[in-house]
Amino acid sequence: MLRLSNQLGVGEATVKRWLAGKGLTIDRLEAMAQLCGLGLGDLAREAEETPGDLAHEMTLAQEKALSSNIFLSFLFMTILNGVPPTETAADFAVPARTMEAALARLERLALIDRLRSGKVRPLIDRTMVFRKLPLRSLFEQHMKHVFFELDYSAPETLYTSEVIKLSGKGVAQLGEAMERFRAEVQALADRDAEGAGADRRWVGVLSVMRELDMTPLREAGGDLAVWQ
Repeated sequence: MLRLSNQLGVGEATVKRWLAGKGLTIDRLEAMAQLCGLGLGDLAREAEETPGDLAHEMTLAQEKALSSNIFLSFLFMTILNGVPPTETAADFAVPARTMEAALARLERLALIDRLRSGKVRPLIDRTMVFRKLPLRSLFEQHMKHVFFELDYSAPETLYTSEVIKLSGKGVAQLGEAMERFRAEVQALADRDAEGAGADRRWVGVLSVMRELDMTPLREAGGDLAVWQ
């Protein structure tokens, strides 16, 4: 929004009104389309191709195919979060042929749609939840250690932790709160992409909860007599 207002020379409130279809003339629509590298014809074609409701969950076959290749799954996650494949290719020095093969694979899996303009859009809602085994296993194998081997004493590592008692209902509510937090993180990333330019780095955020094994604490409780 901020980038659009700066490039169009109007306030953010005006851009919001235009995007909502209020006061939007052909000239203004064409100006916004040009900022995206599109003409009005391209915009009309993309509007025609816009899918209806996005899927909120992948099929087991889709998850199995994604889990077969760590780069393929990572690429799809970046597309879900609005990062252009060209940017991902540049960040990781991915050859054009490799990127083309990966995008073609995602398209065959009905996970993305490639538009005439060259842009890529996901066919799965970004708020989806991984409920099946393949991608959870992929995370366990390739990503878990990235989070759990962090130096939590380092000043650049931001984290919070909490130990609480919850009923079954409370656990369900906490799960919903974690999903809302994920949506807030995604929205923050979208806003940041509008104004940060090239000054962005890859950041990992992990929210997790599970019932704690309190056995070590119970065993340690027997040593309290030593302190008395």
